Amino acid sequence: MYKVAVRRKFTAFHHLIGGDWGPENTHHSHDYVLEVVCLGPKLDQHQYLFDISVLERHLEELIARYSGNSLNELPGFEGKNPSIELFCAVLSKQLEPALRTQANLSGFDVVLWEHDSAWASFHVHFA
Repeated sequence: MYKVAVRRKFTAFHHLIGGDWGPENTHHSHDYVLEVVCLGPKLDQHQYLFDISVLERHLEELIARYSGNSLNELPGFEGKNPSIELFCAVLSKQLEPALRTQANLSGFDVVLWEHDSAWASFHVHFA
C-alpha cells in the first residue's frame, strides 16, 4: 500500500462546551498541524499515486475557512463540543468528494495535531 501525505499549519479558535474542561472552556487558540495521508494499492502511468495538487488546492480552501476563525461559530460544530476528534471528521467530510474522484486512492486519513503531543485522526475508506 502506497501512502502520500501533505501537511499544512494554521491557527483557529474554540472553547469546549458540555463539561468542566478547565481552561479549555474559555475561548483560546491552537496552532494546528493538519496532515492528510492518502492511501492506494498502485501507481499511475507516471509512477504517482495521484496528483497531489488536487489535495493541496482543497487543503488551501479548507484552511482559509478555519484559519483565524472560531470553530464554535462554523458549520459542522453548531451546538457541539468542538473537539479535535470532531474537527477531524468535519475536515474528512469536506475532503472526501475531491479525493474520492482520484482513481488510485483507496482512502485517506486526516490527522490533526492540536499541539506537539496531542493529535486525533479520522479514516475514510472508499468501498
